[in-house]
Amino acid sequence: MDIGLTMGELRNGAIFYIIFIASLCVREYAHAWMVDRLGDPNPAAQGRVSMNPMVHMDLIGSVIFPLVCIFIFKGNFVFGWGAMLIPNSSFFENRRRGEVLAALAGPFANFVLLLLASVIGGLVHRFDPSTVELYERILIVNVLLIFLNIIPIPPRDGGVLLKHAVRMSEETYLRIAQWGFLFWIAVILIPPLSKLLTIAVLRMGDAFGQIYNLFL
Repeated sequence: MDIGLTMGELRNGAIFYIIFIASLCVREYAHAWMVDRLGDPNPAAQGRVSMNPMVHMDLIGSVIFPLVCIFIFKGNFVFGWGAMLIPNSSFFENRRRGEVLAALAGPFANFVLLLLASVIGGLVHRFDPSTVELYERILIVNVLLIFLNIIPIPPRDGGVLLKHAVRMSEETYLRIAQWGFLFWIAVILIPPLSKLLTIAVLRMGDAFGQIYNLFL
């Protein structure tokens, strides 16, 4: 049966998807762990303080959208998002500090993952140069996870940081958050905004690539 993909494209897409789910799991676990440490009991009650990817997956963002990407981009790109975890900041000792730390936890986890991948990947490259392709996929997925989540649009992590940076009221934040997904899509689809995002992604990718090269 012809599914519109070659076996090579299907294999590449499957590898990309596994990397995406693993990276997403690391991000969401770090977020849930931080919220739990700050005193909110809900992540633990929901089973989110776990490395089990099933508890962090969203049907559309973690399954349908990534699979559509595999077909559209012929296995050369996969992306999506996980199930939202919205902290109950009333449990935090310091609400502002807690929300900021919770928002930073996910991007920081992907940053650390990239740092480790760059060091280990460079060392492994000495013995098997073909592993650079795996590293490049890890790089693409995690850099995008960092940037698309720190875009200052509620309710993503960057939106939380923006709220506290400009002292936005909770009412305004929630009103903007209702349209957050549309704003997020606009950033990806509107050429000037997507160009800025691409430049930022490439710059960060180059920085980690230099770390990778140090260990060759």
